[in-house]
Amino acid sequence: MILIVTGTGTDVGKTVATAALACVYRARGWDVVVAKPVQTGEPEGSGDAFTVARLARVETAEMIRYPEPLAPNLAAARAGMRPPTLAETTTWIRALDAPGRVLLVEGAGGLLVRLADDLTLADIAAALHADVVVVTSVTLGCLNSAELTVNEAQRRGLRVTGLIGGSIPADPDKTILLNLDELPRLTDVPVWGCVPEGAGGLNPREFDELARRSITIPRSHSSCCV
Repeated sequence: MILIVTGTGTDVGKTVATAALACVYRARGWDVVVAKPVQTGEPEGSGDAFTVARLARVETAEMIRYPEPLAPNLAAARAGMRPPTLAETTTWIRALDAPGRVLLVEGAGGLLVRLADDLTLADIAAALHADVVVVTSVTLGCLNSAELTVNEAQRRGLRVTGLIGGSIPADPDKTILLNLDELPRLTDVPVWGCVPEGAGGLNPREFDELARRSITIPRSHSSCCV
């Protein structure tokens, strides 16, 4: 099963949420691999795939990286590198899939961030016929960005199966609590849970326990070998 993980924007906690999803799916009996097609702005030995591997202790793979922390198409152009094509990217992703496996594909930023001038994560999800999980902030402004992301995904024929709050404080204020109530009503997509603030600093055992307490994937979408 291939699942696309996107965010409503940058810095919403998408990578840590991806690691949490990996822990939960593994606890449900799946083999889990996390794929990062494009990484920007990180030195060798660091980046989203390395963060997921550190937290969740699962296999990760990275296809291409660019040196500057920019949208991938811009980073590729400035580095004088050729950006990936849809065919190349989907072929690479499919090669990582296997029976009994959940392959989590983490995008770069939001759904429409340009991996190449003519390529977005939405295009990849459509080509793979993969469901989408949207990681969103839960603070002021999240309702607009979450609804826009879900609506655009659905307009393109994609199925958004869940929302995840990328980071929630231990003592959420009224705004956050109201937003969590509003998100499923406005988007008609269930909230699978929220990753607690600071989770990325935990050790793997602590992170695994926290992830399994914080994220609940519907049984219909997580039973092994469905």
